[in-house]
Amino acid sequence: MTENHFPWLTVLWVLPLVGAAAVLLLPATSRRIAKPIALVVSVAVLVLTVVLAFRFDAGGAQYQFVESHSWIAAFGTRYTLGLDGIALALVLLTAVLVPLLLLAGWNDAEKKADVSGRGAPTYVALILLVESMVIVSFTALDVLLFYIFFEAMLIPMYFLIGGFGGPGKSAAAVKFLLYNLFGGLIMLAAVIGLYVMTTRNGPGTFDFQTIVASAASGELGDPGVLKALFLGFMFAFAVKAPLWPFHTWLPGAAVESTPATAVLMMAVVDKVGTFAMLRYCLQLFPDASKYFAPLIITLAVVGIVYGAILAIGQTDVMRLIAYTSISHFGFIILGIFAMTSQGQAGSTLYMVNHGISTAALFLIAGFLVSRRGTRVIADFGGVQKVAPILAGTFLVAGLATMSLPGLAPFVSEFLVLIGTYTRYHVAAVIATTALVLSALYILWMYQRIMTGPVKKGNEHVRDLIPRELAVVAPLIAALIFLGVYPKPILDFVTPAVDHTLSTIHRQDPAPTDAHGEK
Repeated sequence: MTENHFPWLTVLWVLPLVGAAAVLLLPATSRRIAKPIALVVSVAVLVLTVVLAFRFDAGGAQYQFVESHSWIAAFGTRYTLGLDGIALALVLLTAVLVPLLLLAGWNDAEKKADVSGRGAPTYVALILLVESMVIVSFTALDVLLFYIFFEAMLIPMYFLIGGFGGPGKSAAAVKFLLYNLFGGLIMLAAVIGLYVMTTRNGPGTFDFQTIVASAASGELGDPGVLKALFLGFMFAFAVKAPLWPFHTWLPGAAVESTPATAVLMMAVVDKVGTFAMLRYCLQLFPDASKYFAPLIITLAVVGIVYGAILAIGQTDVMRLIAYTSISHFGFIILGIFAMTSQGQAGSTLYMVNHGISTAALFLIAGFLVSRRGTRVIADFGGVQKVAPILAGTFLVAGLATMSLPGLAPFVSEFLVLIGTYTRYHVAAVIATTALVLSALYILWMYQRIMTGPVKKGNEHVRDLIPRELAVVAPLIAALIFLGVYPKPILDFVTPAVDHTLSTIHRQDPAPTDAHGEK
């Protein structure tokens, strides 16, 4: 663990927090500059994140840019932040997406202002608050610190959904909040239980690395109790991710939110759940993780197939895309609990690639829906004849969602399936059926919306405007670049994955020959 004198990570999360406060405190006469200020702040966060990425030594200490200060000494908790390769990849994803989402939702607050009574300053401030809390969650090296921000991010997300969403926003926001709060309460009991377990060997602590060291040496406590604590953590993360059957809050929240809010939720906030499985569940409870791995892999495979099948039957374009995310989260969780280097590296890369592909597809669909005034797939048809750029970018984003070779998600999905197959043959084979199902729902959706004669009502659908192109172009470029050259992300991720597997005493299965012999 390396120490740094300059508080890079503190500045990284405080910057959007200060930006949120600044736009909220603007006088009424200056509220028109709220969105430009928020955009500038988000770009500054992106620049700082890129600087950290260049300064990060992939072959160096596991946790870098570490800050550790006394916080609540009586509870053995400290303000400790650190960045490993997995967290760096996800912080980069967050920093890239937030300015694009601010641009994509540039007029969303004004459209909802008469209904919600809230304006642009509140809308952009809430987005910056979510960014700030997500960054802390990815970098926290203290269990209590992580838990506080893991729960706190629900508050701005609730107001983004409930204050600026569609007709069913209130019910969707409440369901989102209740599901995640319930998961968080279960986790709180587990966090307290974990603290009590650490008092067996001295003063209690929430320090992540100290507890991991105790868990790795088998000194943390009774295996039965640790299994119960694992379930408490895992339940909260499974709701957040979401993992089937804890997913039912997601489609409604995604559909009723603005497209920018939905992407923030699915591409950024929900990744905290899968990230936490990899960091906290596996490393704090290595034996329990191995014990429950077959069950979780079963749920992940069910989620993969279930999400894909339900996507095929959707008549609402936004709900269809939401169900694809349930299938993709199944792949991510499958790779994590396969506990192989390829599976976990693929899962982390999948978190990044899913964030980019979902952002592209959901935002482009949102642009189309805002033009047409309907989400019903049957109301579209022939759009590619009147908006060819919109149709073309929609197709690329859709092909990425179905993991077409040459586009970013293919590499990550391939790694997950290969890594899973080496340990769980049947699960990997069943999961591959989603490749066929994804081709069905993506290509059928594209055919119904974009091809054929121009249906009545679609004649005046305009093509992407410069602001929308500024949002879509970087996402499409990233999908292509990472599809042919994923090495930059994998260089960060692979050493961190290897360390995780070493910590939990898990090795890749030995290769076998055609007769099954090692």
